[in-house]
Parts: sequence; C-alpha cells; structure tokens
Amino acid sequence: MTSSATRTGILIGAVLALTWVIVGFWAFFFVAIAMAVGAVIGRIVEGKLDVSALVGAFGGKRSSS
Repeated sequence: MTSSATRTGILIGAVLALTWVIVGFWAFFFVAIAMAVGAVIGRIVEGKLDVSALVGAFGGKRSSS
C-alpha cells in the first residue's frame, strides 16, 4: 500500500495534467497557482507555517544570527 503523501501527489499530478490536456496551458497554470496558494493558507491555518518568518524571508531578512 502506498503512503498518503504518495496518493495525494498522484492526485495533484492527475488534476494538473487533466487541466492542461482539457483546457490548455493557462488554465493549468492558474490551477497550479491556486493549489499552491491553498496549500500555503492551509499551512498557516494549521499553524505549521510562521507568517512573520515567511514575510521576513521575502523581505530579505535572515532567519539565523
């Protein structure tokens, strides 16, 4: 039996591939971006992603001394 993460990865790949085949590249691109944004929001809600560290990383601040 495969792991849950493997199954999730397969499902995500299938959704993206079908999107590309059925409606084209730009729809695929939009779906991929929307999925990434959803994943980040999910991590924030679960408390697994520190927003202040993320903002600091994009702002060019170093996380270590």
